[in-house]
Amino acid sequence: MIKQTLLVLALAGLAGPALAQSSDPATTWTGFYVGGNFGNSDPRGGDDATILFDTNLDGTFGDTIRTTTGADAFAPGFCGGASEGRTPAAGCSEDKGGMEYGARVGYDWQMGNLVFGLVGEYSNHDARDSVSSFSITPAFYYFTRELTSSAAIRGRVGLAFGQQNDWLAYVTAGAVRARLENEFESSNLANTFALDGGSATRFILDSDSVTNSTDASGVQAGIGIERKIAGNFSLGLEYLRTRLEDDELRVRVGRGGGPATSPFILTNANGTDFRRSDEDFDIGSIRLTASYRF
Repeated sequence: MIKQTLLVLALAGLAGPALAQSSDPATTWTGFYVGGNFGNSDPRGGDDATILFDTNLDGTFGDTIRTTTGADAFAPGFCGGASEGRTPAAGCSEDKGGMEYGARVGYDWQMGNLVFGLVGEYSNHDARDSVSSFSITPAFYYFTRELTSSAAIRGRVGLAFGQQNDWLAYVTAGAVRARLENEFESSNLANTFALDGGSATRFILDSDSVTNSTDASGVQAGIGIERKIAGNFSLGLEYLRTRLEDDELRVRVGRGGGPATSPFILTNANGTDFRRSDEDFDIGSIRLTASYRF
């Protein structure tokens, strides 16, 4: 619904003939500007993600957790989403996107019809994805990460066109630093769970979880179109893809109140480490932009 609304607003703002007239005989995009963006963020990919295990705690993931009989303790498998129950039959919820909004400042230079510049941006997001695993006990275990905010600096190169050069089509790319909220949850009430070297926690209720916040770096790239509609005021539509490196999160599962035959401690008495298999967090954003140039 948000995406459709954005497209309607963008078409109305960019193509409306009554607003499209510029007061200048020829529009220049050179100058400093401030503005904002509003739109929607959605996680991309991750449906094939799994959870990887390090049973001997040597830092290498890809081990199989086995029971005392040699059976695969996670034979029921994985899903790219948050589990709805203790077995795969209960299903997994889909990854979720949400509203995005932010502020930007930048400067453009125009040479002929070529426009190039820099833009800095701070945005708030609501995009999250999860991955779940299921053990034969039965029990679920899942990771969830949420992108909450980001700061980016990007370059952009575009082409001004139209009778008054009041249209601008461009590509943009740059670096981003983001804030992620991580959560790990399980229906296993016996063992302990420690997130990223933190203190061990034993779940008491199924709704309990261990959480932390972390920063992640990455890159952004996208395309956009912008049009001046009243003097120095412009509206635009932009698609941006963000890729964040997120491969550091670890959860250590210890014995806790479990038996001495717990699969998590059969290889190493200190426990087993879990991590997500997908090392990057990809987010797609479609947004309406508004800018004022000085």
